[in-house]
Amino acid sequence: MTEARAGISGQCYCGAVTLRSRAAPIVVSYCHCADCRRVTGAPVAAFAAFGRDAVDFTPALGSAVSHNRGVERWFCKSCGSPLAARFDYLPDQIYVPLGLIDQAEDLPPQLHSHCQAQLSWLYISDHAERIAGSSRQTLNDVTSLRAHEASCDEG
Repeated sequence: MTEARAGISGQCYCGAVTLRSRAAPIVVSYCHCADCRRVTGAPVAAFAAFGRDAVDFTPALGSAVSHNRGVERWFCKSCGSPLAARFDYLPDQIYVPLGLIDQAEDLPPQLHSHCQAQLSWLYISDHAERIAGSSRQTLNDVTSLRAHEASCDEG
């Protein structure tokens, strides 16, 4: 992922919640699982993963909703837009729906997660890596690699 030149910005549908990050996403990924399809209302979800504390939401996210163990999700109280998600198996990351991000055009997904759950009529022509099940290991590996690269840049 390239460095964010002017940072990352975005907002929910109604504009009541805005987001900012000076850091580029760690990774951008599609998710084909039924849970992500339901929460987004789309045939496939697309999320940008950031470091856990890399995104500032105004107002702050507040209380999370959790219908699945180990998954926390936040929604705009005014329009209902999904704002962010955290997964206990990806503890150092926060996921922001790509559609909220103003710079989405510059953030093509690099990965497809849960491809075994992809809808049979959906066809996405890209060269992104496809993983049949959960991408948690790949996503954790990417986070570890980015942390290592950052520590090398500082040293």
